[in-house]
Amino acid sequence: MKKNRVVVLMGGISDERAVSLITGKACSLALKKKGYKVFQVDAKGNFSKKIKILKPNFIFNALHGKFGEDGFVQKILENLKIPYTHSGVISSKIAMDKVLSKFIFKKFKIPTPKYFVLNEVQRDKEGNKLNVKNEIKKNKLKFPLVFKPTNEGSSIGVSICKKYDQLMKIIRRNKKYKDVMIEQYIPGQEIQVAVMGSKPLGAIELRPRRKFYDYKAKYSKSAKTQHIMPASISKKKYTEVLQIAKKAHQKIGCRGITRSDFRFYKNKFYLLEINTQPGMTALSLVPEIARFKKISFEDLVEWMAKDSSINR
Repeated sequence: MKKNRVVVLMGGISDERAVSLITGKACSLALKKKGYKVFQVDAKGNFSKKIKILKPNFIFNALHGKFGEDGFVQKILENLKIPYTHSGVISSKIAMDKVLSKFIFKKFKIPTPKYFVLNEVQRDKEGNKLNVKNEIKKNKLKFPLVFKPTNEGSSIGVSICKKYDQLMKIIRRNKKYKDVMIEQYIPGQEIQVAVMGSKPLGAIELRPRRKFYDYKAKYSKSAKTQHIMPASISKKKYTEVLQIAKKAHQKIGCRGITRSDFRFYKNKFYLLEINTQPGMTALSLVPEIARFKKISFEDLVEWMAKDSSINR
């Protein structure tokens, strides 16, 4: 059997299923062009049984969101003892959990916005069990503030709140999220950095026409987000943000490709989060950064494939 049989794991059951299907199809086509025998498997139901029947040499993980990039699927793949792409169980869990990743950022002195967390026990249906005003004051936060679910990707559920009443309305409306983060909003330039293996690839600047780089800005051409590659910052600051992204990638223990999201304000970078399985769609940033570095989409995907392993 030739060692080029690959299962592209895509779709799944998260809120990012639609984007994962696009990523999976794009990566499947790239692998086919590189001569791989590609099998697409939707990661729902007893998908591990399908994988066993197909007997792939490795798995290309094209999932996004819960159960795809939070350590859940990674644990299944480790148990199957089949090499797979992207980060492993622990690093995926840490990166997906905004509270855990903040802990790592602070531990290793990586600047990140101030925040506090509300869990479901602290929120009744009126949203009043915790005195949010006191938490805002105690943590020295000022409006505008950002409401974020702690375990979602692609900016799902994220809102920018300019005043207290608006924040409380958002808290009450989003009871479906178990834990949420209230974070200091940082204005300024939106900078995203791709890291490939142990090497930072480059930094791109985004200028959304929307309030911020939300789900629609990420995946809809109609949003018309402006991409500036390389980011319009000084050479010294460009090098600095690459090194911060590399440090975050290494300290969390990431593998393969990651994309780190920053805000640059008053000559200082703030790391918002790190994405262990960034999108690979027509509007995705990692392929755009790679193209600037003369790496084609097909070569990028094949590099990820060859980087696959177990015990990640």
